[in-house]
Amino acid sequence: EQRIVLRDVSWETYERLLKDFEGRSSPRMAYDQGMLEIMSPSSYHEKSNRTLAQFVEVLAEELDIDLENLGSTTYKRNDLLKGFEPDSSFYIQNAETIHGKTEIDFLIDPPPDLVIEVDITHDSLNKFSIYAAFGIPEVWRCDGPKVAVFLLQDKKYVESRQSLAFPGLTGGALSSFLADSKKMKRTEWLRKLRGWIRGQDWSGKGPKARQS
Repeated sequence: EQRIVLRDVSWETYERLLKDFEGRSSPRMAYDQGMLEIMSPSSYHEKSNRTLAQFVEVLAEELDIDLENLGSTTYKRNDLLKGFEPDSSFYIQNAETIHGKTEIDFLIDPPPDLVIEVDITHDSLNKFSIYAAFGIPEVWRCDGPKVAVFLLQDKKYVESRQSLAFPGLTGGALSSFLADSKKMKRTEWLRKLRGWIRGQDWSGKGPKARQS
């Protein structure tokens, strides 16, 4: 993947660039008070991202949890001079709040409940300060082989053993299934994932989880 970080970029320039690349999946941009990161994801990056996003979709389906998948939607607030385009983003606890909306106003509407960030090279703009300013409660960060779960506490992200959106789900399980996806056929991987989910005791753990 290719990443460029520029400094002293105006908000107006950031918005012009967003408009120029509107409707395209690449590059993705993040802006933090004058610092602009422009990132073009590699195939390895996108495979990890899409695998984790599919994990969320399948888990929600199996547990009968409603969600809204907003993918790499552009989130921006000019009052904070911050904006980002995540690898994936989901409304889970607040899915009903934004259901049917074509535009989201972050001065009124809640931020996404879960963001997935894939950062293989580790030389990018630190987006945690952006996520914290938006009040995003949970971030899954993938550095290649490992997926770590971070929860927002006192305006800072702290690594957590398990997910907030899906209580009982650990970073270790996410890392294990991500590793499996690289050596298994997709249909085989999906069957294994569904079997694992059905074999766990989720009763009383997840929001609106099916009772076993």
